[in-house]
Amino acid sequence: MKNFILLLSLVLFFSCKNEKVEEQTISEVKIETPVIIQKFGFIYNDYKVIEDTIRKDESFGEILYRNHVDFPEIHKIVEASKDSFDVKKLRTGKPYTVLAKNDSTEKAQVFIYQPNKIDYVVIDFKDSIITQLHKKSIKTVVKTATGKITSSLSEAMDEQGLDYALVNEMSDIYAWTIDFFHLQKEDNFKIIYEEKFIDDTIYAGLGEIKSAYFEHKNTPFYAFNFVTDSTKNISDYYDEQANTLRRQFLKAPLKFSRISSRYNLKRFIRYYGKIKPHRGTDFAAGVGTPIMSTANGTVIESRRRGGNGNYVKVRHNATYTTQYLHMKKRLVKKGDFVKQGDVIGTVGMTGNTSGPHVCYRFWKNGKEVDPFKQKLPSAAPIKEHLKEAYLKFIEPLKEQLDQTAIE
Repeated sequence: MKNFILLLSLVLFFSCKNEKVEEQTISEVKIETPVIIQKFGFIYNDYKVIEDTIRKDESFGEILYRNHVDFPEIHKIVEASKDSFDVKKLRTGKPYTVLAKNDSTEKAQVFIYQPNKIDYVVIDFKDSIITQLHKKSIKTVVKTATGKITSSLSEAMDEQGLDYALVNEMSDIYAWTIDFFHLQKEDNFKIIYEEKFIDDTIYAGLGEIKSAYFEHKNTPFYAFNFVTDSTKNISDYYDEQANTLRRQFLKAPLKFSRISSRYNLKRFIRYYGKIKPHRGTDFAAGVGTPIMSTANGTVIESRRRGGNGNYVKVRHNATYTTQYLHMKKRLVKKGDFVKQGDVIGTVGMTGNTSGPHVCYRFWKNGKEVDPFKQKLPSAAPIKEHLKEAYLKFIEPLKEQLDQTAIE
């Protein structure tokens, strides 16, 4: 009897244990919900998705044909889209996405092209052909940056891990007031600027520089961006007293370079063993570097002659004329009107020159002079009726700059 009871107990024990195991196994079974992937307004799960970049010499037609769209249909798509987007503007290395049928045909239905991080083009030809230009949602973040000059502005910004585009922006803002070829140690800067982000995390480049401070040779230079015409969205940079930072002439015809030889009427040439005046300022730069007109004006000469090589001469008004020598290429012709900053040629070695550079010559009242010793006139100041609003607008920005410590 005891043996029977013991046997029955063991059977019941193992039976209960197996039931618990079965219950535990059943409770661990999970049903996974498929992840819905949505981009550019399409649910990717509904398509076969092909993501790639434009290859060298690859055309829109080749991409669609490779994805099972016949040439007659491709022609219709191109014709229907051309008023909104020219498919010939596809650029090598730019990303694109093809959404194809999720069946055995795998025929393309949608083409999405991204010329940059923000803009994208959607050509939807599932039924009718619809071409739309879109912009991704952008978040703008206002930031501040500071730095001290040890050798150059670009190096100072690089040390702070700043976007190199800030160098170009700062150079443009102060192009008329600061000689960036002769910055000094302990010169310093402060900037209040915008950065753009896609989906809060993907960096999409710089926005506007709202205000800046640059201390050069112990002299402060403020810059505040102010909209002077909201209907046309025209803005410019002005100082703390509402004076424009622009001058009628840029400091130099090249964005980034170095002065290899200055205007010097007593220059001694060892090769000739005598004094030979140098009536220009030489800016050394690599062959092909863009040369800019330093002010608005009319091209009065564009030719090649003797030791000057290829050169362009621009008359700005009755007082001032400039000339740009030793070009590789001339990009303007006599009679052309050029604006300040327009590219008129490229750096070369034509004529009498021992290395690539542009010789920049400056005339005042028909006489060649040193441009760096001229007190050049400013552009027009801010309009009087806007001055009060401007001064009120810059108050918080100037206070923020003044309270920001240089790191």
